[in-house]
Amino acid sequence: MNESRNPFLSIIIPAYNEETRIAKTLASVMAYLETQSYTWEIIVANDGSRDHTVDVVRSLQQVRVMALIDNKQNRGKGFVVRQGMAAAQGDIALFMDADNSTHIKEIEKMLPLFKRGYDIVIGSRRMPQSQIVLHQPWYREILGKISSVFVRVLFGFSYMDTQAGFKAFSKKGREVFLNQRIYGWAFDIELLACAGKLGLRVGEVPISWHNDADSRVTFDRAIATIFDVIRIRIRL
Repeated sequence: MNESRNPFLSIIIPAYNEETRIAKTLASVMAYLETQSYTWEIIVANDGSRDHTVDVVRSLQQVRVMALIDNKQNRGKGFVVRQGMAAAQGDIALFMDADNSTHIKEIEKMLPLFKRGYDIVIGSRRMPQSQIVLHQPWYREILGKISSVFVRVLFGFSYMDTQAGFKAFSKKGREVFLNQRIYGWAFDIELLACAGKLGLRVGEVPISWHNDADSRVTFDRAIATIFDVIRIRIRL
């Protein structure tokens, strides 16, 4: 966090067993933010990590001021993102993945949309201008495309990509978190569905993204996500 008590931009980084890469990601984020003219803050939300993620973040806090939300139990990415958003003081709050698969500089594509009155802006890996620096294995890319079409048809979304871990919210846009019930991998879909019900303006921008080989997506989680998507649709 820099010196201002009223930051323009809040960065929320959900973290679960990230001891090997969280320091590098935070260094990259801070190096970028320190070149910007606006004020900012960083919030790391620990999701019950069983490794030394919290120790690494606390060691960095000694030289860089940042907030740490330390959950002792694993509740899911959606849970800690919601916590981070509730704690955020910025006019705009962005959550990004701890693996730094999308660099913080991609926020530059989002800020003009907020100036035009958008409430939520999401990063997309599937727009024509998007750049995939390092692809996923072919079978996961195919599965991702099928899932994307399924979700778009089921919810009537026009978004090309609902699952990229790079999404920003104005203070008004953060109202969607008040209606959030899903904490697993489908939480992004629920947020966008809530945005539609609330009449919020949602924009989508192409991002540069690279696949991380240390993927946390398992077969069990994929099945759980399918059931979560069904539950979201039933509640609408």
